[in-house]
Amino acid sequence: MKKLTLLLVLCLATITTKAQDIDALLAAGVENAELFANDYLKSGTNGLMHSMNANWFNTADAKPLGGFEISIIANAAMVDDKNKSFLMNIADYNSNPEQDFTIEFADQAATKNVATALGENDPDVDVIITYDDAILGEQQETITLPSGIGSATANLLPTAFLQGALGLSKGIEIKARFVPNIETDDVELGMYGAGLQMEFTKWLPADKILPVAVSGLVAYTHLNGSYDLTESSNIDGENQRLENDTNTWLFQLIASTKLPVINFYGGVGYIKGTSESDLLGTYTVQSGPFFSETIQDPFSVSSEISAVRGTIGTKLKLGFFRLNAEYHLSEFNAFSVGVNFGFR
Repeated sequence: MKKLTLLLVLCLATITTKAQDIDALLAAGVENAELFANDYLKSGTNGLMHSMNANWFNTADAKPLGGFEISIIANAAMVDDKNKSFLMNIADYNSNPEQDFTIEFADQAATKNVATALGENDPDVDVIITYDDAILGEQQETITLPSGIGSATANLLPTAFLQGALGLSKGIEIKARFVPNIETDDVELGMYGAGLQMEFTKWLPADKILPVAVSGLVAYTHLNGSYDLTESSNIDGENQRLENDTNTWLFQLIASTKLPVINFYGGVGYIKGTSESDLLGTYTVQSGPFFSETIQDPFSVSSEISAVRGTIGTKLKLGFFRLNAEYHLSEFNAFSVGVNFGFR
């Protein structure tokens, strides 16, 4: 079990550990830190939602009453270059007429492509905050924007599950997948999901002689995670953490062959999901050497996906042992392998 969950811990931890420097941007104002965090985290959380929805099925042929399958599944969403950076327009960070400071890139650029949680700033990108101190006059503070995971995960966002499937009557099959609650020194997370697959061809009189099966699937997946920022934070405070809550739905039409040993399957689906990330705790932000402000639970950011997905896959069946592999085409392409043990 510990080895199975390692991929999922890696995925969330690599995104959140690089996101820890977002708290330093609170010196640029809560609204500006929230604006940056939204763009910075979006690609990572969206890619994760695609990764966690792979390998919900390996055939359209629903199991008969009492048939079951237990699977160990490993998925990975692929990260393109377009997901590694976003265009940061400095004017957006100076648009609030009530803020008493200005922000600019160190090289005076008006816009610049900077790293998301999946990218890397090479060289570093600095922004300068200029403000007036009541005693010392005009002051400046330099902040280095957080880099992302870069090539640390070989351009992949992995997830892994234990999954079970049970056949009911009349072409109905229920599924469940989960990762038990995991706690490391800094990261805590858990994931679970449930699905319902219904084979339409089971309702036809000629079902036994048809060479293919057609079915539909509806599946829900939930992930919750927390990263403790207390030891790594750049700002004084208490109970500092980044929490994530992700929920997705998958609607899929599936077709597959019905051969004894090797089969092929594919389908078209639709993924919809929302990921919310909250920066929580207290943060004491310095404004010059004599003044400070304590901020409680600074902000929440969210991202959404709504995408069509195409799937192709193959499955090898040798008695109670099965092995399958598949590939998905969508906003984040993904691939998956599964080791399955079952009886039908």
